[in-house]
Amino acid sequence: MNKNASLPFTVSIVMQREILQNRWQSFQWKLLEVQALAPLANELETQDRAKLEFDAQTGRCVSSGFSVELFVDETPGYFLNLSADTPCWFVMWRMEQLGDDELAVPKAITLSYNEAARWMDAGEQVETLELSDEIAAWLAAYTQEYFQPEIKKKRKRPSFEGGAEVAKMARAELDRS
Repeated sequence: MNKNASLPFTVSIVMQREILQNRWQSFQWKLLEVQALAPLANELETQDRAKLEFDAQTGRCVSSGFSVELFVDETPGYFLNLSADTPCWFVMWRMEQLGDDELAVPKAITLSYNEAARWMDAGEQVETLELSDEIAAWLAAYTQEYFQPEIKKKRKRPSFEGGAEVAKMARAELDRS
């Protein structure tokens, strides 16, 4: 397996508009499905993410052409995802106006718990959806090959009974003042 890997196909992300019986909000958007599409033909195909379809009757918005890539530096996030009770897709989306309709438009998809957390820290909307067994196995194989747990170094604690280390800490504190 290469250090950077991609699913051998693109995916479509399906968002569903659900009507609410609420006086403040008439509907909400939910991540409904991540669908596998045709196998990747070439590099240009992965860059065409602008395909967006909306069916007002069903309230479904389908965004096509997302490639799913894995990176070695994200393996701790993949490990956290696989360690959860339910490993999942993470889909970041934004509300956009399309004609008269306000739609939930997916912007990115990942399998990294850490990347999804960064998106949420930045104020983005992120939805999750359970992974299929095949995708979870693919992610597990990649993670097992490249994940290196962080080795925690034991910190040397200074003695509080006096001695050279305490004097050194006191001098450092005085120098900062």
